[in-house]
Amino acid sequence: MILLERTSVMNLENAIRGARNPMNSWNRMDSYYDEDGNYVLGENDLGLAKRLRKAGSDHRKFIRQIFVSVDITAPLYWWKEYDTYKVATVANSTSTMHKIQAKEFSLSDFSCDRMTDETLMQMQGVVDYLEVLRKKFIQTKDKQYWYDMIQFLPSSYNQMRTCTLNYETLINIYYARKDHKLDEWHVFCRWIESLPYGKELIAAADENIG
Repeated sequence: MILLERTSVMNLENAIRGARNPMNSWNRMDSYYDEDGNYVLGENDLGLAKRLRKAGSDHRKFIRQIFVSVDITAPLYWWKEYDTYKVATVANSTSTMHKIQAKEFSLSDFSCDRMTDETLMQMQGVVDYLEVLRKKFIQTKDKQYWYDMIQFLPSSYNQMRTCTLNYETLINIYYARKDHKLDEWHVFCRWIESLPYGKELIAAADENIG
């Protein structure tokens, strides 16, 4: 399970203006804001953006200035793979260390969507025991029960993080993960494609991404 919410794409106007700096071609800018406040790339600007994107990372520096913020809720086993992307990313997460005891454990706290019925029954037992440990910790303040919770917690536990990335980082993620065996990565890559000009400037499957 993965949930992507509250997506914001920022700085597209400044990025495309900067893309024209090397050739002083600002007079050819034809982008505009529509009635909903979205920045729409005109034919000239989109053509330039696509050519620079195709030319490779040295030429498409402008897309590093297109920023994305998104709230991602995903299981710890997915975050473990996401954490390999440390360049040009920032994330603030909900705290397992400080707040694990703050609410009652339930199956909805975990990614169980691909479990068989038999495994789901076993998982319910795990959740029930975690709740026993949580209550013991609250009652006694004995740190041992807190350690029991932390070390017994399955990797299917869902955590929410507010993440900031840029389009260049998303290119790297997209091509590294689009064929991954985890369905969560497929959902993430479809989200990338849904971003403003995500198919043209990030996915661009028929172009050299060097």
